[in-house]
Amino acid sequence: MESLEETFKALAIARRTQPSEPTYILDVALQPAPCSAALVAVSCSNRSVRLHHRETLGLQGEFKGHTGPLCGVRFAHASPTLLYSGSADGTLRCWDTRCPGGAHATRVFRSDPAHVFCSFDVSSSDVVLCAGTEQVGEDSFLVFWDTRKPEGPLGVYSESHSDDITAVRFHPRVADRLASGGMDGLVNVFDVKQGGEEDALITTCNSGSSTGAICWAGVDGEQLLCLTHDEGLHLWDVRRPDSDDPLTLLCANDARSLITLPDASPLEYFVGGAWLEEAGQLLVVGGTRGGGLHLLDCSAQGVRVVRSLADGHSATVRCFAWEPEGGALLTGGEDGQLLQWRAGATELQGGGRRRDLLKSSSALQLKARTHRKHHSKRNNTQHTAGALNQTPG
Repeated sequence: MESLEETFKALAIARRTQPSEPTYILDVALQPAPCSAALVAVSCSNRSVRLHHRETLGLQGEFKGHTGPLCGVRFAHASPTLLYSGSADGTLRCWDTRCPGGAHATRVFRSDPAHVFCSFDVSSSDVVLCAGTEQVGEDSFLVFWDTRKPEGPLGVYSESHSDDITAVRFHPRVADRLASGGMDGLVNVFDVKQGGEEDALITTCNSGSSTGAICWAGVDGEQLLCLTHDEGLHLWDVRRPDSDDPLTLLCANDARSLITLPDASPLEYFVGGAWLEEAGQLLVVGGTRGGGLHLLDCSAQGVRVVRSLADGHSATVRCFAWEPEGGALLTGGEDGQLLQWRAGATELQGGGRRRDLLKSSSALQLKARTHRKHHSKRNNTQHTAGALNQTPG
């Protein structure tokens, strides 16, 4: 089993895409193997979804149809030719990547017209979709659909968050296990097969600040990483919610203070986290506003710098994905570039480093680094919520 140092020590830029218009790259997803197309999907601030070849980064197609800012892209697991995208326009859309281009999704998932989606995910079984909404009146909703029946939602949870639900993540292997995080600072874990919200809620952890990203971690997916909008970092053990053992493995309200960069400059923000199965370690990516990237190893013992990457991006990095099969790191950001980093690589295509910061009117960008604090519906770290509000079929 390779360590993070061995995996990342020789990373260098292999390829990059240069934007033809001022568009941020907001999210990136890798098509699961095996699939002959080997695609990378990115969501953009111009409300489009682009498909790139995983090896060459050549543009393979583009989907347009959303009328609001995008909140992510996800490939289906067992049917990797299907790609889902979510938007503040109140829809989740399913696209067939074998027919790239156009505005016609194969399926469109909607709920209440008042719902504005700001996060979503698809279960490991591909059967259930879940989207988190912005606050509507006094409530925020987790909305569920059966992917095989797009005509209407299965139901909603409405009692577990009191502000925008900014992160939704299904467990990578347990199809019925779901985590959600919100601007109320709460991170909830559900067993959705229980149906009713009160029965489904397993545990609640409180980060004390607005949730920016969550990630399942650990050998058996027994841990949860939470990164907040004000650069807090929390790592919890959620295996035994009824145990007397402490849930918190690592807690820092401003985790940047834990990190010393090689050049003694300050880390400015966190991009996100990913559990690397082959290394058995949790990768956290951070950066500086000028485009510098820093790969960090995170555990209960703390956070340490494994590798710093320079001369790639020229602005804030918004997303990343690690491809274990080919040993490649993909990064995208506010300079509009999609970069591919490989061990020992020499850049094969694309021009020099783009230094101008691309401007965008994306509403998602305006919200990305902000947070609000509201009085939570619950103050303790473990208890139950209200019943599931079933939507008529």
